[in-house]
Amino acid sequence: MKLTIIGTGYVGLVTGTCFAEVGHHVICVDNDAAKVKVLQAGGIPIYEPGLEELVKKNVAAGRLRFTASTADGVQNSDVVFIAVPTPPQSDGSVDLSYIEKVAREIAAAMTSYKIVVDKSTVPVKTGEKVTETIKRYCAAKVEFDVISNPEFLREGFAVGDLMKPDRVVIGVGSQRPVAAMQEIYTPFNAPIIITDINSAELIKHAANSFLALKISYINAIATICEAAGANVQEVAQGIGLDERIGRRFLNAGLGFGGSCFPKDLSAFIKISEQVGYDFKLLKEVQRINADQMERFVKKITDTLWVLKDKTLGVLGLAFKQNTDDVRSSPAIDLCHRLLKDGATLRVHDPKAMEKARAILPGVTYVDDMNAVAEGCDALVIATEWDEFKQLDLARAKKGLTHPILFDGRNLFDPAEMEKLDWIYKSVGR
Repeated sequence: MKLTIIGTGYVGLVTGTCFAEVGHHVICVDNDAAKVKVLQAGGIPIYEPGLEELVKKNVAAGRLRFTASTADGVQNSDVVFIAVPTPPQSDGSVDLSYIEKVAREIAAAMTSYKIVVDKSTVPVKTGEKVTETIKRYCAAKVEFDVISNPEFLREGFAVGDLMKPDRVVIGVGSQRPVAAMQEIYTPFNAPIIITDINSAELIKHAANSFLALKISYINAIATICEAAGANVQEVAQGIGLDERIGRRFLNAGLGFGGSCFPKDLSAFIKISEQVGYDFKLLKEVQRINADQMERFVKKITDTLWVLKDKTLGVLGLAFKQNTDDVRSSPAIDLCHRLLKDGATLRVHDPKAMEKARAILPGVTYVDDMNAVAEGCDALVIATEWDEFKQLDLARAKKGLTHPILFDGRNLFDPAEMEKLDWIYKSVGR
């Protein structure tokens, strides 16, 4: 099929590329002309494992191309996906101005029937607003359908998540677009759930909020484990093997971050308020998440006492492994807190240092993770990169003024670290 994806961020670029990989012809549109030029030249503006190779392969095959023209995308496709940002506003609600702008641009370019798909994470009832906007601004007065098709991609694992999805959710207002959407997704061999638009829009927020709840739950358990002398990893394993619970998202650490969970949690709380429900449970999830960072910072200050004039090495800047995304990153938040307390920082991340420079000035960026500890008073692990498990502990110990490691991601074994004479502080153990 002929498809257009408007927006080439983590969702749009992955979605368009994977659609092309299974045989569809895809146009990716972005209003950032500089980004489009990078993509047209074979560059990738984001890091996502496996993505660069797929982009190059499908561009070469003629199934994927990039443009800055919305009209080009709309007029040369049957289905138009909206995958633009939906950032949070100060009150926790969602800024839908990008969605509204794109809806107007689509309407202006339409001259024949189109299926318009909301791929962005949006509040319930957004589909109705997009429909109203297109009707208002479509001079040609052609027929169209607006549907909801939420994404469930994890940054760092997005290509695999799209190529082998757990499920595909399609929210429709009529049966007319169903066959086309089924054709798009048939190659992915996943269960396809057809529902109404409002339900589809709620599914995304409900799913992300539940996953955030699981993370805050295990972090609360970690606090109890520390007080009781238990091991949160063993507790997580014991409860996670219950198939009703599952082991995923039960890893204690610094708390959740990124561009989705904090935003979607706040949005769902606001959505609930607007329909008359005070979602106190999700407010508690937010509080626990904030407390988790405070507890970790307290571990550092209790051990080092005064941070002023001390140098700390920080491993990790991305909000999680396998991505260069530093938006709402707990690691960046931690660095800002340490800087505020007067510490000097030496930092390293396998992929995120370039993007971190814009929001984390005044630190020393180190290309080699094994050199970060040199001249430092302590070492901090802030992101769960697998590479950090291979840290040269002997070299790090030699480079530090004191062998102190604060492990915010529980990458090392406390018993082994004790044998190696480290002062080792982790989470919930």
